[in-house]
Amino acid sequence: MTTLFEPAYAKVNLTLDVLGKRDDGYHDIKTVMQTISLRDDIEIDVGTGKPWVLTCDKEGVPCDETNLAWKAAKLYCEVTGVDLGGIEIRITKRIPSQAGLGGGSADAAAVLRALNEHCGAPLSIGALAELGGQIGSDIPFCVIGGTCMCEGRGERLRKLPNMPECIFVVCKPDFGVSTPELYKKIDSAAIPKRPDNNAMEGALLAGDLAKICENVYNVFDPLVTEEHLEMNYIKSIMNSYGAIAYQMTGSGSAIFAIMPDFEFAAVVCNMLRENYPNIFISMPV
Repeated sequence: MTTLFEPAYAKVNLTLDVLGKRDDGYHDIKTVMQTISLRDDIEIDVGTGKPWVLTCDKEGVPCDETNLAWKAAKLYCEVTGVDLGGIEIRITKRIPSQAGLGGGSADAAAVLRALNEHCGAPLSIGALAELGGQIGSDIPFCVIGGTCMCEGRGERLRKLPNMPECIFVVCKPDFGVSTPELYKKIDSAAIPKRPDNNAMEGALLAGDLAKICENVYNVFDPLVTEEHLEMNYIKSIMNSYGAIAYQMTGSGSAIFAIMPDFEFAAVVCNMLRENYPNIFISMPV
């Protein structure tokens, strides 16, 4: 039996624009995604000689074939023809669910990377990302990580320069957001402002953190904030204690702030932690 270890990094959307609904029911998006150091840890025992098992240290996470990590392992074996001789997947969960941080996708991507490396890398990183896209829209990015422009459903990726050094504070309120319901809502909503993805790309190319922060924007943020006004409270604390930018990530409900240094980040965490225990300090990875 062999035990594999792989980190599963969360993601934030520095920008997120919804361009319209497609014939297949999905939506075309354009978004700049960034992995951050907040992570789950994945351990996989390969060659157990027993039926497949998935466990997680957090309640409420499915531990059967509906889990994206399980689906990723199953698809990998089907496509490559590899017989792993039984596996056990263990997830140590730190990324909150229903947050827009891509936790489930990150876990699936980590499983794909770990199994591919264990099997001698029969699939390129691009092929592995494409495989992940069959399971979930965020998985291709989570396979590759770093800083990327993502288009289509999220499966068309283009690497961008790494984000300059900075500190993220990520705060997840108690409520979650239904992604399908939010997409339905945006189909009939007027979108008063959209992110300038070209300007964001230019700021990343220049390594200009101030310009990057000027261009952080998510079209979903106003729709969620109007129904959950406590988001304004979280943002006001972030703003009061030095955030250069703050925005909801993905379809929510987590909000991230980009902070100038660790000391400011620590103050924001201390101010919010009593009401919002799901709060984290992270860095770009």
